[in-house]
Amino acid sequence: MRDFGAGLRFLFNGQRWVARHGRWWGFGLIPALITLVGYLAVLAVLIVYAGDLAAWATPFADHWSEPWRDTVRVAVGAAAVGIGGLLAMLTFTAVTLLIGEPFYESLSAKVEETEGGGPQGPDLPLWRELWTGAKDSLAVLLRAAGFGVLLFLCGFIPVVGQTVVPVIGICVSGFFLTVELTGTPLQKRGLAQKQRLRLLRSRTSMAVGFGAGLVLLFLIPVLTVLAMPGAVAGATLLAREIAPHEEPAGEAPSDGPDDGPDDGPDDDPNGAHPSADGHPAHPYPPSPYPQNPYRQPHANPYQQPHANPYQQPQANPYQQP
Repeated sequence: MRDFGAGLRFLFNGQRWVARHGRWWGFGLIPALITLVGYLAVLAVLIVYAGDLAAWATPFADHWSEPWRDTVRVAVGAAAVGIGGLLAMLTFTAVTLLIGEPFYESLSAKVEETEGGGPQGPDLPLWRELWTGAKDSLAVLLRAAGFGVLLFLCGFIPVVGQTVVPVIGICVSGFFLTVELTGTPLQKRGLAQKQRLRLLRSRTSMAVGFGAGLVLLFLIPVLTVLAMPGAVAGATLLAREIAPHEEPAGEAPSDGPDDGPDDGPDDDPNGAHPSADGHPAHPYPPSPYPQNPYRQPHANPYQQPHANPYQQPQANPYQQP
C-alpha cells in the first residue's frame, strides 16, 4: 500500500508541476485537443449513420414487422455507438501519445531538467521515433485487450462479476496506462519495451496507484484532456524514481583554457616556468634529498685572483731600507 500511495503522489505531483509551469501545460494540451476533435468528429459521423449501419448489419430483419425490426436496429445502432465510445476511451491515450510524441518528449525533457537533469536519449529521426512509439503502443493495446476479454467473460460470474471484476479492470487498465505514459522517459534510459514492463512489474503497486487514479480521472471526458499534460509530467517523475539517472563522471575542470603547443610570452623554451618573484626557475626539478650541511664549496683551480687597480701597496714598517 505504501507504493500504491506513492504512485498517487506522483500523479498529483505531475499535475502540480504543470500548474506551476502554465506555458508547458498549454503546450501539452495541443495533442490532446487534436485527438479529442478527431474522435468527436468520428463519433458524430457514427451517430448520424448509426441507422444505416444497423440496417446494413441486419439484412435478415428486412421482412420482420416494423416494431421488431426497429427495436433490433435501434439496439444494434446503440451498441455500435457504445462500442465506438469504448474504443475511443481505450485508445485515446495511445493515439494522443502517438500524435504528441514531439510535444510530450519536450515536456518530459523539461521535467527532467527542472528536477536535476536526465539522459539525452538516442538521436533518432522523427519517423523512427513515431514508428517505435506506434509499435510499442500497439503491443500494449493488444495486451490490454487480452486482459479486457478475460475480464469481460469474468463479468458474467454472479456477485464477483459486479463487484471484484470492475476493480480489477481499473487496476489492469491503470497499469497499462502507466506503461504507455512512462514509455518516453524510460526509453531515453535505453530500456526496451520488455525491460520497461519487467521494471514496472517489479513496482506493480506504484504503477497501479499512478494509473488507477488516472483512469478514474479519465472517466470524466473533460479531465481526459486537461489532465493529460500533468499525467506525462507525473509519469516522468515516476520514471525518475524507478530508474534514476546518474551523470557520468567527467574530467576535473581546469583552471583555464588550454593554450595549445605554442609557447606563451612567459614560457621558457626549456620547459621552465617563471617563479613567483618573476625570475626564471631552474629547468630541472629540485632534488628530493636534503642538502649536506658539511659539504665544502669546491674551489676552481683555473680561476685567477682579481687584482684591485685602486688598491695602494702597503709599506712594511719593519722593513729596513
